[in-house]
Amino acid sequence: MPNVRSIAPLIFLRALAASAILVVAAGALHAQALPPGVRLGMTAEELQAALPAAERVQRPQRLTGGLLGSWRAAPVGMAGLVFEPTFFFAASELRRVEFVALAQTTPDSGAAAFGQLVRWGRGVFGTELASRDPGSAYAAWTSGDTDVYVQQVSDPRRASVRLVYKARQLKDGSEL
Repeated sequence: MPNVRSIAPLIFLRALAASAILVVAAGALHAQALPPGVRLGMTAEELQAALPAAERVQRPQRLTGGLLGSWRAAPVGMAGLVFEPTFFFAASELRRVEFVALAQTTPDSGAAAFGQLVRWGRGVFGTELASRDPGSAYAAWTSGDTDVYVQQVSDPRRASVRLVYKARQLKDGSEL
């Protein structure tokens, strides 16, 4: 029975390591999801109720389609970087949530974080649509009425990683 005694600690250590990996993976998956209680389509008042610490932005960022990045929440850590979430509204509804991390100070310009977020996206949403060119990489998914994408810009002066949730906008072929 000496073999049984020497195998038991090894089995215990492997089970413990597997449990730790699952806990870390679950935490990583949660980190990329929208904050608890936040959903696309909600009003600014509903956002405030879900995220009491969210603050109005003094100089809102404007995007096409009437989107106004008018609310910001506390930074969150994901994939080894610190991301700042901005909430974009149009027609009084939350239509887009952007998590942006500057990556100029990382040796790989955010490539490792981008890779982790793409692996997370594959696990949650399935195979991505992807593109890569010198200086940037992009991976996108569609889930119901939401488009999700991850983008990495590797220019040393403006390196960044961006995770975006946005309301899906379907267009009629006659509008193209």
